[in-house]
Amino acid sequence: MDVTQLPASWLYIFAALFGLVFGSFFNVVIARLPVMMQRAWQREVAAASQAPATKTKASHADTAPFNLATPRSQCPQCKQPVAARDNIPVLSYILLRGRCRHCSTRISVRYPAVELLSAGLIVLSLTVFGFSAEALAYTVLLWFLLVLSMIDLDHMLLPDQLTLPLMWLGLLGSISVLPVSPTDAIIGAVVGYAFLWSLFWLFKLLTGKEGLGYGDFKLLAALGAWLGWQLLPMVVLLASLAGALVGIGLIVTKRKAQGTPLPFGPFLAMGGVAALLVGDNLYHWYWQWAGLV
Repeated sequence: MDVTQLPASWLYIFAALFGLVFGSFFNVVIARLPVMMQRAWQREVAAASQAPATKTKASHADTAPFNLATPRSQCPQCKQPVAARDNIPVLSYILLRGRCRHCSTRISVRYPAVELLSAGLIVLSLTVFGFSAEALAYTVLLWFLLVLSMIDLDHMLLPDQLTLPLMWLGLLGSISVLPVSPTDAIIGAVVGYAFLWSLFWLFKLLTGKEGLGYGDFKLLAALGAWLGWQLLPMVVLLASLAGALVGIGLIVTKRKAQGTPLPFGPFLAMGGVAALLVGDNLYHWYWQWAGLV
């Protein structure tokens, strides 16, 4: 059967189901990648210091196989493995009424939310860019931004294991798939990194504090590779405005104290998505408003 002959509605349904499955995998990456990084760092420190291994229960847990496939997903409360029937994206959460089958511990709503966002992002990409290689490429970008944002919200961390491959994919995509020339992509990656790196050191010299993380530099470099250097000012502007509004809102509602750091990655991701979807229109509107066109 030729899937291209199916009605568009069916193609969107298949794409959404595909997105739900990947969303379930993204939940695993969000939960486990930071732990994998921490354990790898602890092993490196122990090897460098030549610390003697202690045969304790905790050390055994730290050295047990732990990756994206092992061990099986389990309830954090009762430690019972999650059965396949309870691991169906969104549907299992609804049927279980958001609770563990064994101990009735509440399951975070964020798991089905990530799955739904993953499905929504692929549908959005296909709606905007059509059924094309470009749409699939931008789906990859949107999925990376989703995972990076969730990890940054949890751990104030943007892993190199995700930001650097995202940058390289953008540079490679500029060769044939993306509507960005390789020259613009390379300049975008360099300018994106250099701008936030310079801002970081300027802020540190003036205040003695670190206002950004190196992961933010790499994420903006990746966005520059995907979008080209021309859209970087809009990404930074929108991210800064969103971050300022959220920060003020949290302070006013007393959910965070003034001076408490906020992860900037999710705001960069939002700025990147907005620039991707409506960046050209916003630029055109601004030039018209300024009377330059």
